[in-house]
Amino acid sequence: MNGSTAGGWIDFAKQIEQAGADALECNIYWIVTDPSVTAAEVEQEYVDILTAVKSSITIPVAVKIAPFFSNLANMAKRLDAVGADGLVLFNRFYQPDINLSEMEITPNVLLSTAQALRLPLTWVGILYGRIRASLAATGGIHEPEDIIKLLMVGANVTMLCSTLLRNGIGHLRYLEHGIREWLDAHEYESVRQMQGSMSQLRCPDPSAFERAQYMRAVKSIQHVTVPARESWRLMNDGS
Repeated sequence: MNGSTAGGWIDFAKQIEQAGADALECNIYWIVTDPSVTAAEVEQEYVDILTAVKSSITIPVAVKIAPFFSNLANMAKRLDAVGADGLVLFNRFYQPDINLSEMEITPNVLLSTAQALRLPLTWVGILYGRIRASLAATGGIHEPEDIIKLLMVGANVTMLCSTLLRNGIGHLRYLEHGIREWLDAHEYESVRQMQGSMSQLRCPDPSAFERAQYMRAVKSIQHVTVPARESWRLMNDGS
């Protein structure tokens, strides 16, 4: 269920429960453009919506949020405290484009790429073990390895969309087969056995989830960028 204010959520939530739903996802899609609205007001709106929905139905409620909070960990903790059964990380906001021929703003929905995986990977790994709510990851999940990585940092659920639009529903069999092969090759008896093993709480190097690893990350690309620059120089020297 998608919305941004507490208004109609309660009635819709009740109708969905009565229709037989086993759970409800509140997709709080709110792009705040009013400069007078404070961060505290935005955060409280999320808490109020969840509180209102939880008080009106009995089925589990997950909240899909964006990463744009000044302290995402605290926001997750607040939602957990008022009863979120799950957090879905993360929402992708609509970002329009400009048609230069027509000189108008146009809709432009982009399917996710592999790079989008890093954001949910980071925050699932940070939040795992720190809140009660289940953690669902969404964005950039295309290959079996993507799912495995998210499970290892602590995801309870991995959600797919773009890859199924590209490859069809049969892609699910490919993903399942790849996961089973990896588990067998690495002698895991179950998904639960590896879940959270690479989270910040359990990782041998917890600082890897923070900016402390920035310089190490930058240095890791030097072997890629230097040869490319050298190749350009040699090409131009020979011309």
